[in-house]
Amino acid sequence: MSNNQFNIPLLEAVCRRGVLCATSVRYWRGCKRLNAEDLGLDPANVSDRLIQLGHKRLVPREALAAFALIESRAHALVEGSSFPFLGGIARFVPNPRLAALNEGLDRLKEEFRQAVLDFVAGYGPLRDRALAEWRDAAQHLNGNAESLLITIEQAFPPHGDIAKRFGFESKFFQVAAPESLRLEVSESIEQMEIADQRRRVAEDAQRRLQSDLDGFIRESVTTLREETARLASDVLATIEGSDGGVHQRTLNRLTTFIDSFRTLNFAGDAQLEGTLERFREQLLTRSAEDYRNDSGAMTNLRDGLNRLHDAALAMARTDGRDVISRFGQFGGRRLAVAS
Repeated sequence: MSNNQFNIPLLEAVCRRGVLCATSVRYWRGCKRLNAEDLGLDPANVSDRLIQLGHKRLVPREALAAFALIESRAHALVEGSSFPFLGGIARFVPNPRLAALNEGLDRLKEEFRQAVLDFVAGYGPLRDRALAEWRDAAQHLNGNAESLLITIEQAFPPHGDIAKRFGFESKFFQVAAPESLRLEVSESIEQMEIADQRRRVAEDAQRRLQSDLDGFIRESVTTLREETARLASDVLATIEGSDGGVHQRTLNRLTTFIDSFRTLNFAGDAQLEGTLERFREQLLTRSAEDYRNDSGAMTNLRDGLNRLHDAALAMARTDGRDVISRFGQFGGRRLAVAS
């Protein structure tokens, strides 16, 4: 039985243009879910409508603040360099962003490692102080204070195990197309029917993948176009709300965005890229001081920002349809479908 071939240029183009990234930051949250029995209360006498127990902090919030900050910075770094891929199973990182993202994640991973070492070194005293605070708090409860303290003490991991609760992992995957559908020689009608079912499943999966990739590219293009329109609107509002006119940091913000767009534009949105480059050439070669001293130039900047906003918004409303056909031309190799 011959292999069933499909032309899947979108997947081939995606394979060439970037990689998938999955980043995970784990750390001990220092929380314990308390129930009525933990407080020495009769569950039958505790109304869920009036009393909410749930997760309570075992240690002060600031004890884990460093990890929360690193986690948020890591997610922000990845999200700022990528697009959600096929419903969020991973993040798609365009090739021009890969080196900077990897370097940034390596720095955060080292910060995380140092924070873990510091936390583990001070875990014993931190645990003792937290238990002392819980003992003081338990004295003011009407329930069984001793039962509560036992529950709280058992919720703290042993000193030798606490380091296992922390982890910082970043994995990069190459988007790859399946190479072939291999079917064993059938010796019976039943085996032939199974092989045929497998082939139909593979063909259906291929069609769904094509549809999902189409949606992914459209959403990515639309996101960048919407961000462009939003930036133009925000900059206009900043200028209008400033007594001194435009500031250099505002112009730098526009330049930085255009540079960033070029590295994120994996789909080859030539229309928006051309619009941004013309905006740069026409309006970002002057300094903020020049604009403040020239009312005519300032009017041109405002008009240019309005045109940029309107153009980007109009492009976003096309849902990226104009980009898809050109993007697919980047992949022309015929790939086989695997079961």
